[in-house]
Amino acid sequence: MNQPIILIMGVSGCGKTTVGELLARRLGRPFYDGDDFHSAANVAKMAAGTPLTDADRADWLATLAKDFGQWEVAGGAVVACSALKESYRQTLQAGASLPIQWVLLDGDPAVLRARIANRLGHYMKANMLASQLATLERPAYGLKLNIEDTPEQLVQQILDQLHLAPVAALPA
Repeated sequence: MNQPIILIMGVSGCGKTTVGELLARRLGRPFYDGDDFHSAANVAKMAAGTPLTDADRADWLATLAKDFGQWEVAGGAVVACSALKESYRQTLQAGASLPIQWVLLDGDPAVLRARIANRLGHYMKANMLASQLATLERPAYGLKLNIEDTPEQLVQQILDQLHLAPVAALPA
């Protein structure tokens, strides 16, 4: 049965992966992290502290979007992807046959910087946050959730506001 993609979006450090993985487990759907679809050149560029350009992101977004239709047919998926600009979101939506369910995780830049600074083993460093915040075009549509809520609270808000039936309980 075709199910839409639920796309958890926002800048680095907002909790896309944490919330996305938890939501996917609750829904019994696969989770895909958009970071895993970046080319080695893009990862190296970001690890060196150089922001990606729209040209750098074009193949990444196209690669990610090409699988959306398959994932819908397979029962839907939860995807974490920054999707910072409207043009990026349009590219992603073009890969899907159903409307994507957009969820923006947003919050105080100081909270984001602290989260990134405390994160181990990720190529995205705190000095890149300013460029992401400058690039972010907050959509007028979709859910907009505050990152100061816990991941469990955010997942529950998504389930409630999108009227989704979980197949698994929240961890105790």
